[in-house]
Amino acid sequence: MSYCSVIEFMTEERKALHKNYHDNHYGFPIHDDNELFCRLVMEINQAGLSWETILKKEITFRKAYHNFNIKKVAAYTEKDRERLLADAGIIRNRLKVNAAIENAKTILLLQ
Repeated sequence: MSYCSVIEFMTEERKALHKNYHDNHYGFPIHDDNELFCRLVMEINQAGLSWETILKKEITFRKAYHNFNIKKVAAYTEKDRERLLADAGIIRNRLKVNAAIENAKTILLLQ
């Protein structure tokens, strides 16, 4: 059974969430480093959770991580780290938060 046929059995709320991602993001090339970083952070946070959980939190992730601006995230301080760990709108896992910040720093080195 394909994803396109599975979505038809979802509730309207779930369908809208998945349809937007499927129709506008999944499988499309990314030409912006910040948006690519967004996908990396979302995938890191998805580990051990459902993708639907992450999709529901995408807007709050964008706010929490300054719209995934690599330079801003790479410059996060301990205060920023604690802010993220206190934000109920994202996944509050210290290892995942640290991974996002360290990956931003590494991306800057590679650019």
